[in-house]
Amino acid sequence: MSSTNTDSASTAPRWQPIAAIDRRVLGVLAEKAKTTPDTYPLSLNGLVTGCNQKNNRHPLTQYESDQVEMSLDRLRALGAVAAVQGSGRVGKYRHYLYEWLGVDKVELAVMAELLLRGAQTEGELRGRAARMDPIPDLSALRGIMDSLRSKGLVQSLTPDGRGQIVSHALYLPEEMDKVRRQIGDHSGPPPGEPAHAEGASPRSIAAPTPRSESSQVAQGHAAVAAATVGHRSSAGDTELAALRREVDELRSSVAQLRSDLADLASRSQTNSDELDRLRQVLGE
Repeated sequence: MSSTNTDSASTAPRWQPIAAIDRRVLGVLAEKAKTTPDTYPLSLNGLVTGCNQKNNRHPLTQYESDQVEMSLDRLRALGAVAAVQGSGRVGKYRHYLYEWLGVDKVELAVMAELLLRGAQTEGELRGRAARMDPIPDLSALRGIMDSLRSKGLVQSLTPDGRGQIVSHALYLPEEMDKVRRQIGDHSGPPPGEPAHAEGASPRSIAAPTPRSESSQVAQGHAAVAAATVGHRSSAGDTELAALRREVDELRSSVAQLRSDLADLASRSQTNSDELDRLRQVLGE
């Protein structure tokens, strides 16, 4: 009996909220393990490059090697990362996220995208996570999200429906509050608290004063109109913010592609020069 309990405790998820750089490091390790397995596990330099790359990241960062190294030390202490011996004397790092988060293969792809980009719409998330593991449609994604919600790993920041914004739950408390303020949480009051008008606290709702019936009706119509306009405006702002993020990410991707092409051209020229040199040496 005690052996069973011990085994259960050893395999239970051990995740907890962590700092932004720690989330980025974990996201990079999970991503590279799936997309570039030949270069995984990653060296410290590889991790720094992965953290600061311009595509598939939000926000963009400029972490230094010592910052990433300190993050790895914290994550190793939490049991989320391990150091392994690479070729030669170069140390490398791998993740233990399947065990640490308690997720399966496709769930990890979804979590990796959330860790790399933060809050995003379900449509964005499906397309991005599908580059690591197939997710055929939104219906399939929602089944995965339901599983992750049951594990407490993800949460919805806006109501169900088209354009719903979701996020992981590994933010530190003060960060989560900031994200909710930026996105606008319309999911309703916490469990056990009464619902109030959108944007109003219990103290802001005063007892009505006697008025004529027509005045009360007119005021009621005005309040409904104002609430409707406010809700539409908020929803529009949310969609506009999502579009702006998408445009910024597309611009970053284009810039990264241009940089990659320039690097490829440079390497091609170097190879050509080396080939010419070898030919001269061989007397061809």
